[in-house]
Amino acid sequence: MKRFALAAALTLAALPVLADPVTIATARGPVALPGAPASVAVFDVAAADTLTALGVTPSGLPDKLYVKYLDPKAAAPIGTLFEPDLEALSALDPDLIIVGARSAAQFDAVAQVAPTIDMSISADVVGDARARLAAYGQLFGKAAKAAELAAALDARIAALQAAAAGKGDALIVLTNGPKISAYGRGSRFGWIHDTVGLPEAYPALKPEVHGDAISFEFIAEVDPDWLIVVDRGAATGAEGPAAAETLNNPLVAGTKAAKAGHVVLLNAADLYIAGGGYQALMENLAELLAALKG
Repeated sequence: MKRFALAAALTLAALPVLADPVTIATARGPVALPGAPASVAVFDVAAADTLTALGVTPSGLPDKLYVKYLDPKAAAPIGTLFEPDLEALSALDPDLIIVGARSAAQFDAVAQVAPTIDMSISADVVGDARARLAAYGQLFGKAAKAAELAAALDARIAALQAAAAGKGDALIVLTNGPKISAYGRGSRFGWIHDTVGLPEAYPALKPEVHGDAISFEFIAEVDPDWLIVVDRGAATGAEGPAAAETLNNPLVAGTKAAKAGHVVLLNAADLYIAGGGYQALMENLAELLAALKG
């Protein structure tokens, strides 16, 4: 009887310990997962950014991530942000797959390989960044680290809002070679107005995903106190004139922003590619804080 009890105990000890199921918030609503995944394939730069900040190392990544602080060679190659390599993904056999933004359209395809969650970031970039940070912290047993990072984010935002008080209004523009678009509240980069506290120089902008196409004459007429610039070409490596070249003309030079040295070129890859990732967000906020304090 004792031998049977001992054998049973040894058998139970050899069985894997099943983690408690975890329900986390995703872009498609709450999702229940069996527990902390041992391996995760990530098709979203913002997700890879935040996971890395938490100390979680992805097992699989796209072959190009565009941001300098993430190394795609640190994980197995599993395709691109737009096209997963399903054969490589199957060979990796991850416990979890994360898609978002550019890869969200591939949800159904990769979900055939392993459980998949969509962690896309909406126009509420800061709110979603906080939510994703908390969700990953919960899922990977990093809740304390997530809380620490969230506190640092809150402190930086508070400092930024204090620095922006009374500093005037702002116009946010994206250059794409010679083309220019403006972004207001509710748009892709509109969160900057709400987070920083700089009011819109032109409140009538539509909340378009790709912004409102504008001209140099428009910038001169609006005459913002601050001109916040995102260079799409610099983010993607596309050919064409850089933002500094595109905006180097008398109409822009005559604005209050240009005359006061208040033209702020943000790290475009952080904002355009990794937007909503914790590290990217902290870097962009630091750039804005330095400009406002300067």
